Amino acid sequence: MSFDVLQMIQKLVANDRTLQLLSPLIGPVNLVSPQYRRDPHATWRSLREENRLVFSRTFQNWLLTRYDDVQTALQSPYLSSDRKKVPAVRIALWFNRNEPALLDFLQRTLLMNEGEQHRRLRKIVSKAFTPRRVNQLRPRLEELAEDLLDQACHGGEIELVGDFAYPFPVAAIAELLGIPISDREKFFQWTGDLVQILDPLQGTEGAESMRRATRDLYAYFRPLLAERRESPQEDLMSAMIAAEDAGETLTEGDMIALCVLLLAAGHETTANLIGVSVLNLLRHPGERRRLQDDLGLLPTAVNEFLRFESPVQMTDRAVVEDFEIAGRRFRRGKVLGVSIVSANRDPAQFENPDVLDLGREHNPHLALGHGAHFCLGAQLARLEGEIALGALLRRFPNFRGPTDPPAWRRSTILRGPSQLPISLGAS
Repeated sequence: MSFDVLQMIQKLVANDRTLQLLSPLIGPVNLVSPQYRRDPHATWRSLREENRLVFSRTFQNWLLTRYDDVQTALQSPYLSSDRKKVPAVRIALWFNRNEPALLDFLQRTLLMNEGEQHRRLRKIVSKAFTPRRVNQLRPRLEELAEDLLDQACHGGEIELVGDFAYPFPVAAIAELLGIPISDREKFFQWTGDLVQILDPLQGTEGAESMRRATRDLYAYFRPLLAERRESPQEDLMSAMIAAEDAGETLTEGDMIALCVLLLAAGHETTANLIGVSVLNLLRHPGERRRLQDDLGLLPTAVNEFLRFESPVQMTDRAVVEDFEIAGRRFRRGKVLGVSIVSANRDPAQFENPDVLDLGREHNPHLALGHGAHFCLGAQLARLEGEIALGALLRRFPNFRGPTDPPAWRRSTILRGPSQLPISLGAS
């Protein structure tokens, strides 16, 4: 998609008045309306009860609404994350043919790879990105969370998203990668621009901010990786350089693409997880008291927040072989969307799905994906959520704030408040 066309669409989506006027043309599956942003669950509850499949005029594809179908699609061999032959993606790749960094990332990223290439990359990366390595970060992440709250809490109020929920995951990923502290300020700007890779509708500059961020990040990571080859350290980049499988190692391009992906996907989704979790604590005072009385519930609480208000609302897959699901046959080359937000509130899978239960033990939600593309950073995301919420509840048990945020992210893919002012009360 060209710079001008994408920018025009972004401006259109940012104009609530225009979207209201266009609503009759969009139809009942209106995923860009202000009402949908405020409460997507009401829309999906109605759609899910009536149909396993619904058609989106906005995206011109079918969307699965029920848990069993979504789970099946996410692990089906007839569907693929490799969307490079999908017409819209082919157009985007063509328009970015003179942007080597962005083009390289889109072609290498695990989000767009499938089959043997995906298995090979993921297997090698998993040897570096181990649960042990993530768990070793806990003391340092706890320090980072406390430092951010110290910096933000002057005057007894903070804007939770900008002061805490967004900077904390960036600091965590920088710590994991071994980014020098002096360079971390740069990453806040880059991650803000990279979010458009996950959802192009969120930006305001068309494709330019994505291009600029990937150019800068590729230029930043190349010399840093060379430095790690010469002098390995106790960080993920050094571990990726050392990791191998059956004699194969990661190329420089693969490693840079993974580092960029960690920043793009790991930052935005975790920031939204923290934001919606705090919002739901404000909305559900009984569950908040339950958690404050027993912080040992934090692991199951974070899992329930992931289900209840999924930070990633939906995804899609390319059909690589003719395939039938939910009573409809899809031809090779088509795109099939899956509504994770709908699946995670499906009463056929979850008891009392619209009830927030922070002690819910059986919780096979799909917020972190399923099958071969299950989120590589799932353990890190959960750990960051536990640490962020634990720090806030311990430091400021009397915090107060609105049960409806001033604004939500303008996104059909990602879910989270864009602002959430809270009064901290006495420590």
